[in-house]
Amino acid sequence: MTHPAAGSAGRAAHVSIFAAAAALMLGMSPAHALKEKSNEKTLIKSCEARLCTMLLQKNPTGDDLDCKLTKTWAQSIIQRGTANNTLQWGYGDARCSVQVHIPREAIVGALINHEYTFQVAPHTAECLIEQDGEPQIVKATLAPKITFKNGKAEKVWVNLRKVKGPTGIKASAWLAATLTDKVGLFHHNMIKSINKFISRHCPKHYSNAVRATAAPRAHERDVASKRNGTTRPPLDKKHGG
Repeated sequence: MTHPAAGSAGRAAHVSIFAAAAALMLGMSPAHALKEKSNEKTLIKSCEARLCTMLLQKNPTGDDLDCKLTKTWAQSIIQRGTANNTLQWGYGDARCSVQVHIPREAIVGALINHEYTFQVAPHTAECLIEQDGEPQIVKATLAPKITFKNGKAEKVWVNLRKVKGPTGIKASAWLAATLTDKVGLFHHNMIKSINKFISRHCPKHYSNAVRATAAPRAHERDVASKRNGTTRPPLDKKHGG
């Protein structure tokens, strides 16, 4: 059963699967002129916290995941990421920004259903990629898809729809996407990363925060029930209750 994620996600399934898709797609070879923006990590961490809270609570009711993300990769980082694969990164640093919007129902549905197809609606990442020392503007539209079984990711597709930018970078992006979706070049690492994020990273870093937010809500429910007179009256010991 397919459930589209309307609107427009790595670590971004990590933070949204988008970060992973963008990193993979652009991760092909970098000079070090692009500096990381001061708020990049803060915005990613904030989005990650919201995503992990949804994954841990498994509550389909509430706000959707809506994040504006920017990520800068140094040439050396991208090259390391492609070192064990057939693709080689022949460019410089890269920076991508994307507005992620994924319905909460789709995120939670991936974990609570026996089988689930998590389909992200098309998102467009706007990127700067260094080519011959000059930053080039690249726009790439992707619609990632992940199939889940018993709450674990089994297959993933980048689903690159279109790329606008210099010919060489476009060709590299299409090659990377094709090798990923058709040959499975990065498939194992992406699946491993998604499942590790869901089963280990979120519980390790956000379980306490989820419990902390749940406690006041439980207290509020108790207070509301007392006001409504719905609490159970004390036992009458004299008459055996």
